Amino acid sequence: MAINDTALTVLVEPVVTAMGFELWGVEQYQGKQPRVVVYIDSADGVTVDDCADVSRQVSAMLDVEEPVAGKYRLEVSSPGLDRPLFTLEQFARFKGHVAVLKLRVPFDGRRKFQGLLAGTEGDEVLLQLDGEEYCFPIESIDQARVVPQFGE
Repeated sequence: MAINDTALTVLVEPVVTAMGFELWGVEQYQGKQPRVVVYIDSADGVTVDDCADVSRQVSAMLDVEEPVAGKYRLEVSSPGLDRPLFTLEQFARFKGHVAVLKLRVPFDGRRKFQGLLAGTEGDEVLLQLDGEEYCFPIESIDQARVVPQFGE
């Protein structure tokens, strides 16, 4: 399971922004092969070479700071078409797009909701689904991703 790692985000963000990229988010996956995934973005797009360059810099910083115990794999990637959403600003930025939200605890007997992002209000994400609007506090969202839409 992935967790949005705020402590890692604080460490990684200055490195990524100094290289001219936007830090989209950081996730840490636990399990038998722990890994840290760093998502970077840029108005000009992100290349494989960009990811490799950022990976080298972030890896060097993480070796010094040691915020993750034990062995882990570092991955640097663009957020992609099905980009994860981490912050209220990102939810607001993708207003009008379809997204899938997975909640930490069930609401109305379910944890997974797919609908149209209707923006944010305070610390809540607004999602339109089946003619109704749902308000989910951002803290209640475990994972969220944009659903790519191809053609009409």
